[in-house]
Amino acid sequence: MSNFFTDLVDQLKDEDTKILSEGGASAEYSGCIDTGSYALNAVLSGSIYGGVPNNKVTAFAGESSTGKTFFVLGIVKQFLDANPEGGVIYFDTEAAVTKQMMESRGVDTKRVVISEPDTIQKFRHTALQIIEKYQAQPEAKRKPMIMVLDSLGQLSSTKEMEDTAEGKETKDMTKSAIHKATFRVLNLKLAKIGVPLLVTNHVYDVVGAYIPTKEMSGGSGLKYTASTIVYLSKRKDKDGTEVVGNIVRCKLQKSRLTKENSQVEVKITYSTGLDRYFGLLDIAEKHGIIKKVSTRYELANGTKVFGKNINEEPEKYFTPDILALIDEACKKEFLYGQENDSGIVDEVEELELANED
Repeated sequence: MSNFFTDLVDQLKDEDTKILSEGGASAEYSGCIDTGSYALNAVLSGSIYGGVPNNKVTAFAGESSTGKTFFVLGIVKQFLDANPEGGVIYFDTEAAVTKQMMESRGVDTKRVVISEPDTIQKFRHTALQIIEKYQAQPEAKRKPMIMVLDSLGQLSSTKEMEDTAEGKETKDMTKSAIHKATFRVLNLKLAKIGVPLLVTNHVYDVVGAYIPTKEMSGGSGLKYTASTIVYLSKRKDKDGTEVVGNIVRCKLQKSRLTKENSQVEVKITYSTGLDRYFGLLDIAEKHGIIKKVSTRYELANGTKVFGKNINEEPEKYFTPDILALIDEACKKEFLYGQENDSGIVDEVEELELANED
């Protein structure tokens, strides 16, 4: 690079301006937080071993009871398990999360700070105070931290609260702008200190749309700021006539890291929670890793089994070799500029030959 640009950066003496190759940008992230589901990890990051980026804003949006809080609590558990000295700042705007609920999910509540703001201004003020105190620590002494807002759609504005108290029925036209300002301020600050923010939000049907569409509540602030927005929808999972859980479709409404509109399905059962392996069979079949023959699936060793058997005993069938091939396929499936599957096919053929020997 020309010395002009290097000298320019030196002369500016601005800690927020640097040569990209030397210092990196706030957009860079050093890792991911496991979601507890291989398929959800893959659609979010392009790897079954990835997950939620560790310094981005990620939103889970859906109608009531689609699993928004469930997914967020799962990520919180994985984060705390992976970071024994880490902590969580949990903003609960619905008075819906209890100590018992978190502990039943395996969350260490001793490392969870709960805050219950009633307005977007209160949330912003408290969040900024926390960020400033966290940033004031020497970088080497900062413990890993994650922030959660559950949920955005339930937050009022100060004006809305005052109007309601006075019996006024006028609509608050300032609320959308306040949401935008809030996330505009928080986004870069969180990225710089390496703290992710998980947000849950409600969706509603757009009235008058020619094609039925869903939109998030709370205005466009989160829509513009979030790096990833996952829309959730569900259907019942049945064993015969008994409902045993839900199959949740996770569709990327927005993504700066993986391909938009990509989607996977994950399974939540009432007895065991989030199924780590569900969704991998579809990816494996699509990329020729596990071949479907009539109503059964043919494995690399020639064995034919029903999909139900694979999903009931995933550890038996998704061996390390198969998982490695699926992980490679996910890069082709979900990352930009990754289209060639020939290498995966070659590795599948080598695995089949090895099993024949």
